[in-house]
Amino acid sequence: MNAEEQRWRDERDALNAGRARLGEIAGGLYPDVPRVAGTPLLCREGWVPDAPIPLEDVRLEWEADPAPPSVRDPSDGLPSGYRTYAAAMAALAKPATFEDRPSHRLLAADPPVLRLGPARYFDGVNVGEAVAHELAARRDGLPVRARVGDPLDLARRAALPAITTVTVTASGSYVLHWRDPAKVAHAGGLHQVMPVGVFQPLDGEHGEHGEHGLSLWHCMVREYAEEFLGRGEDYGPGFVQDEWPFHRELTEAREQGAVRAHFLGLGVDPLTFALDLLTVVVVEDAAFRALFGGLVAVNAEGTVSMAPFDGTVPEPMQPAGAAALRLAWRHRAALGVTTAHFGRP
Repeated sequence: MNAEEQRWRDERDALNAGRARLGEIAGGLYPDVPRVAGTPLLCREGWVPDAPIPLEDVRLEWEADPAPPSVRDPSDGLPSGYRTYAAAMAALAKPATFEDRPSHRLLAADPPVLRLGPARYFDGVNVGEAVAHELAARRDGLPVRARVGDPLDLARRAALPAITTVTVTASGSYVLHWRDPAKVAHAGGLHQVMPVGVFQPLDGEHGEHGEHGLSLWHCMVREYAEEFLGRGEDYGPGFVQDEWPFHRELTEAREQGAVRAHFLGLGVDPLTFALDLLTVVVVEDAAFRALFGGLVAVNAEGTVSMAPFDGTVPEPMQPAGAAALRLAWRHRAALGVTTAHFGRP
């Protein structure tokens, strides 16, 4: 590793060690932008509905050939010989999970309608981690961030939505995650709710009309299996999710009302421009024990624990997780969560 590469890697280490502090600095760059539920997560008016929307009422539309984003694959600040941020990460600071999988790009949002198109995972990394890196490195003028401009303009960059789900038991506890920076490419060193995953098709293809993988619930079920139960991400050829016993069990519990899934809104992280679709899943206690009795203590992205659902937010926490928690707490009565034994109104 030459001196230029070592400098870049040292800056990357500084980013991972200081994401909470840097997030506060980044948030200060957008003083007039609305926030989600008093958290640092940026949003537009209309992105957060007044009441939770049942997940089945969210309508996903598909655009197979959207216009390319204005800012793509910036090379600012990269060591010589590296064309993209993802290429530099792969060579110099590769996390345990790092693959350029097909993903969905959010083109427009007017809940309950979301319009999406095709993208790749590294499309988000190349811009999002670059704008965070240059802030950690104290680059004059923050050139990539300046070119992107409005972080809420979905035409400026490839905005790859993740689905951030706070999973709450009906008796009032939720699943908490600490993201290990050695294992993840994004938001290492921060607390987060679970499960969280980039909205991606299962089979590696978008399909002629985008029909493959264009289901929030199917993606969430896979994340439950991977993050809660430690299942791997390789499902193998011929896998049919609707025939998978775990998918059928979780879906049946949802159809019976023992699992209740709602959409809460969406927002953008000021540090990385990561875009999150915020959801809440409330699980009756007996169903939680039956479905997730094998909840892991450590998974491929960090450590797992249960926390009281009492209106507090652990620090430091990823903005999307804080927003999902705050919104779920705001709507706790409508969601059917018991919280009286925590002594809060």
